[in-house]
Amino acid sequence: MVRAEDSPKAAEAPKLQASTVGLPVVVEQLVLPGTELEPTPWDDKSPVAVRIIEVFPHGDAFRYNLSYQGLEPGDYDLSKFLRRKDGSSTENLPSLTFHIDTLLPPGQVQPNNPGFQSLPWLGGYRLLAIGAALAWIGGLIWIVYPRRGKQLGDGPAAAPQLSLADRLRPLVTKATAGELSPAQLSELERALTSYWRHRLDLDSLPPADALAQLKSHAEAGPLIRQLEIWLHSQAGATNVDIGALLAPYRNLPADTLDRTAPPSLPQEAQAR
Repeated sequence: MVRAEDSPKAAEAPKLQASTVGLPVVVEQLVLPGTELEPTPWDDKSPVAVRIIEVFPHGDAFRYNLSYQGLEPGDYDLSKFLRRKDGSSTENLPSLTFHIDTLLPPGQVQPNNPGFQSLPWLGGYRLLAIGAALAWIGGLIWIVYPRRGKQLGDGPAAAPQLSLADRLRPLVTKATAGELSPAQLSELERALTSYWRHRLDLDSLPPADALAQLKSHAEAGPLIRQLEIWLHSQAGATNVDIGALLAPYRNLPADTLDRTAPPSLPQEAQAR
């Protein structure tokens, strides 16, 4: 995280942090002159993704909390990825240079395909499943024994099925509180990425291109982007709308992520 000095003079030449491809950097209290700024429109060919988190008036300027994420290695100027909301010129912006490096070994131009592993079942969902099973059995006993003389058509209704949103809720709640380990966050991110690549027919794309499309997708993007923020932050975020993040998963079976493995995996790996 980079914190700029809270004055227009310091904001003229702030020192922005270098990073690696895919790792976001958060900049706080960055004062930039002129009218309010916003990120330039992003597409899958943009080498840098910029997100403005918060904006505050600062005299005749504005103070920003923002983040940037390099998608290709190189040297960049953050001001080239910002524009005025009122359409005026950005020529008076200071140079906001930073470097993006790559962790790929020499000669490898694309990252390896992510492996698929079973999503960890934490205590929250297991306890919920056990409680639901006990409640169902108790209800069945209550219905069957007092009503032996009734016809079979009066039997118990089927128990409600848990959704993928129910399964994910304990994980997302723990992540929001900063209680989910980086390994668990990474596992959840890989499972969701593999599911959405298969569902949106993106398996043939290189991983970097597929991930860029998933981040911008209306249903897949919100939770994947939030997981990335949690993965690279020191603590969780308390102002996250968990219901909105889990909305795309409400009508999916709880074991969807376990059953949806990349097509290239062996049959036994898909069965796990």
